[in-house]
Amino acid sequence: MTSKILVLPGDGVGPEICRETIRVIDALQRDHGLDVELEEGLVGGIAYEETGNPLPEETLEKARAADAILFGAVGGPQWDSLPRESRPESGLLRLRSELGLFANLRPALLYPQLAHASTLREDVVSGLDIMIVRELTGGIYFGQPRKTRTDMGGRRQAVNTMLYTDGEIDRIARVAFDIARRRGKKLCSVDKANVLEVSQLWRDVVGEVHEKDFSDIELSHMYVDNAAMQLVRAPKQFDTIVTGNLFGDILSDIAAMLTGSIGMLPSASLDENSKGMYEPVHGSAPDIVGQGVVNPLATILSLAMMLRYTLAREDLADRVESAVGDALDRGLRTRDIMDGEAQVASTGEMGGAVVDMLQ
Repeated sequence: MTSKILVLPGDGVGPEICRETIRVIDALQRDHGLDVELEEGLVGGIAYEETGNPLPEETLEKARAADAILFGAVGGPQWDSLPRESRPESGLLRLRSELGLFANLRPALLYPQLAHASTLREDVVSGLDIMIVRELTGGIYFGQPRKTRTDMGGRRQAVNTMLYTDGEIDRIARVAFDIARRRGKKLCSVDKANVLEVSQLWRDVVGEVHEKDFSDIELSHMYVDNAAMQLVRAPKQFDTIVTGNLFGDILSDIAAMLTGSIGMLPSASLDENSKGMYEPVHGSAPDIVGQGVVNPLATILSLAMMLRYTLAREDLADRVESAVGDALDRGLRTRDIMDGEAQVASTGEMGGAVVDMLQ
């Protein structure tokens, strides 16, 4: 059965990295039996310029009809002065919300060829392989009330609400336990239960789900401040981490830098039926747009996640990930992952090397 993939290149370097990933998809279709149909849509700043909306209804309808979405990036300084609801990032947030993409998967995997690029000692990060599961559609980013106001004394105030229901926690916990079961059977749940009632509920519900259905998984709990410290002190103690929206945003970026470059890191955002949106974590990088230097590997590895989690082609996911490793073995490096002896590769050359390794 043919699967439908919606490609949303977006802004900045998004079109460049999506172009290389489509080359990989073409190779998989031609040589390895992948059966997909591609369609493109507008999102972000470019969508606002053309339609006045960072997420046009046409794009949203295409997204609802697709089996998976390949997402580039959104945003740029030229749109920073727009009202919040018109900014490119609001289109991305609405897309996640409208599609119910509540489970964000952020792997932090250090390729051995890039151990030199980490800011930590090689013995600390060598062999690093962490999966962070972040709840994506609840918590403080979406909780109500949220507003700015002036108090009786004329002082300005701002209010955001961190809110979770037991059902929201239950479903993200189940995703995390399922992933932990496929990996090292260890799950660390991160919260701030010593000071936040919402975190105490988080801890209680995660424990209940564990006791009821996942007692074969080793479960631990950790406060978020300690988790941040432990990620840079001894990151290999972690296998799978589950946490809320705000804490996951912060911890996943910390974990990203352990690998040496944010340009190597993919992500997935899944709904309850494993329909997903797949995107690199590095953003639109407006300072290098059009220079042919952006690293396409995070987007190509996001495709590998799509193959694994939505399209159920574990064989092709493994093949793509191996091709990335083989391209690195050739000594090719984009600017962000350079070392002294490597050959500088453009965006197209790095994408082409992965395609070559798939043949």
